[in-house]
Amino acid sequence: MNEKQTPSVSAVRPTKKQRELLGFIEKFIGEHGYSPSYREVMRGLDYTSVATVALHINSLIKRGHLRKRENSARSLEVVQADLPTTITTNEIAPGEEKWLVEKIEHAFTQAEQAVAEAVDIDNLYVLVGALKVLGLDGAAQSFIPRLSGLKQAAK
Repeated sequence: MNEKQTPSVSAVRPTKKQRELLGFIEKFIGEHGYSPSYREVMRGLDYTSVATVALHINSLIKRGHLRKRENSARSLEVVQADLPTTITTNEIAPGEEKWLVEKIEHAFTQAEQAVAEAVDIDNLYVLVGALKVLGLDGAAQSFIPRLSGLKQAAK
């Protein structure tokens, strides 16, 4: 089989213009909490057309430096940030809350489907505790009955 392999992010470095664009997107997301529109990129980097922005963004996506959800506005994500993100608070945004609860829901669903097998209930307790630490008491409380049910089934 002769499969075409895509180069890794580190193998294909972004050009100077692409680094500038990545930096702009990272800064914008850091300041606003969502990615810029193509027009905002155009104005922010003094490009003359949205097509130029699209060309650079598509190239960065192909090279693996950016990700974009299909059919979703403002969905650009920098794949490998140059600067490490510093977390200064345990507050989470509503979108992050939804993602976290979905991940915990998935862990509970897997545990409930594997009740006959050995289920590590301690990990589920940790997940529920993490919700409480993050101030998501309502979400944590919603998992308590399921946690009790799993505990009873494991006995």
